[in-house]
Amino acid sequence: MDTLECIKTRRSIRKFTSKSVPRTDLEALINIARWSPSYKNSQPWEVIILSGNKKKRLSKMLIGLLEDGKENTPDIAAPVAWPEAEASRIEYLFAKRKELTGIDLAAPETIIKAKKANFNFYYAPHAIYLYQDASLSQWSLFDLGLFTQSLMLAAHATGLATVPQAFATDYGKEVKEFLGIPASKRLILGLSVGYPDMDSPVNAYCPERAAINEFCSWQE
Repeated sequence: MDTLECIKTRRSIRKFTSKSVPRTDLEALINIARWSPSYKNSQPWEVIILSGNKKKRLSKMLIGLLEDGKENTPDIAAPVAWPEAEASRIEYLFAKRKELTGIDLAAPETIIKAKKANFNFYYAPHAIYLYQDASLSQWSLFDLGLFTQSLMLAAHATGLATVPQAFATDYGKEVKEFLGIPASKRLILGLSVGYPDMDSPVNAYCPERAAINEFCSWQE
């Protein structure tokens, strides 16, 4: 796949087939992503890939914590407010999805359903957690973002699909304990990985992007 086409056509997928991805193919994704740039080549990323029973047990634990009303304590707190431009784009996304699906993404009951879907990793055959040492600076968060983008693009280019999931880190302490990740690490992101089910209506919508004149200026 052409690089520019890959960037433009990648999207977050929320319905996967049940077909497992060979371990060699998953290793190939990580092998590509490790070439991502980082501050002074520090490479501040660590990865755990989950499949099978281990993933199912984690999903069951996370849903149990949610249903028990356990307060979530992610290592990176969710935003509580957005600037006007960003907020308007989020509102447009919610309105468009409600128009297409009839589902109000801002409704409390929808948020609960969305969290359960996240905790089940959208029933993808594999899940990935990305984490790093908690003492690292914000530059290292940026670097891990570059790694994540490389990973998602590599997946898309090879016929796989992903969706980055902030909700998957809601119970950061419990996830780290379950996966044997030291408390000195910060859990950054979860991702679902597998083969996309493009016949599913949930994967039909591709959110629009702002025109470049909304965020890019020129100076000479």
